[in-house]
Amino acid sequence: MSESYEQERTVAFEAVQAAAELTESVRESKGEVLEKDDRTPVTVADFGSQALICRALMEAFPQDPVIAEEDSSALQNPDNSDVRDQVVEYVQAHHPAAGPEGVYAWIDHGTAREYSDRFWTLDPIDGTKGFVRGDQYAIALALIEDGVPQVAALCCPHLPSDLTDEDPETRGQVFLAVRGEGTRQRSLADETAPTPIHTSDTTDPSRSRFTESFVSSHSSHDLAVEVAERLGITSDPFRIDSQAKYAVVATGNADIYLRLPRPGTDYTERIWDHAAGALVVEAAGGTVTDMYGNSLDFTHGRLLRENTGIVATNGAVHDDVIGALKAAAS
Repeated sequence: MSESYEQERTVAFEAVQAAAELTESVRESKGEVLEKDDRTPVTVADFGSQALICRALMEAFPQDPVIAEEDSSALQNPDNSDVRDQVVEYVQAHHPAAGPEGVYAWIDHGTAREYSDRFWTLDPIDGTKGFVRGDQYAIALALIEDGVPQVAALCCPHLPSDLTDEDPETRGQVFLAVRGEGTRQRSLADETAPTPIHTSDTTDPSRSRFTESFVSSHSSHDLAVEVAERLGITSDPFRIDSQAKYAVVATGNADIYLRLPRPGTDYTERIWDHAAGALVVEAAGGTVTDMYGNSLDFTHGRLLRENTGIVATNGAVHDDVIGALKAAAS
């Protein structure tokens, strides 16, 4: 592991680990859910996770900006005082002296919006709908330098060590990546050393397996079906919420993840939805681009403004997937 990023990797792991303890505690107690202006849900766990992680980054790297998904404005609304009190209570389990103003400040440390040569990006809960349902979600943290993700901690608190294992005791995985030095998987449940992982060695596109979102509004499932047909893929897709899909590709349990714009929409991807997961796949031997084969461009603040769609693969079948996409779109 590179000494130059040893501190960043350690801080990132400890921060997402603490956040996972908080989010799972909230889920067990069924904390309240708010609706944001864009009609997406935000929970006590989103706010608490962001507060803990941003506090850790403020302490370790005070000069680093953080571009994160949430801010404290909803908590400061008097109508949401019950939610605020719950957030503070859960944060106090980790920092007993925390009060509302301190929690607001920690959350709002993540409100940077402009590109910097070095910054972190955070999704405190990616897949909030999955979190609320009791399914998969992720806590996604990445360090970006000179427009390129260099360190990632992708925590999947509900993901088993083996996707065929239904034992709840095996749930809770963290994927730690440093560019050029591989991706390692570590269990939240024990202190064993991280295990190096690698994408699959599938080279025949027809033998590939997709992973995709449960919710069709997140991606064009119809276009994905056409791509699968062009590649000769007959296996059913592995459907799972959140950036856990990147983990599924990185561990070789799937070969292809597509997030494609739906017809008639002009949605621009947010960097916190992809930076950590993309690096986890790339460091594990895979390839991540947009649907036209362009590298993801993290130099435009909160948005992947110069990219359309996301294609993550094991690497070996990437060109085939891009070719099938071009043919399907023509």
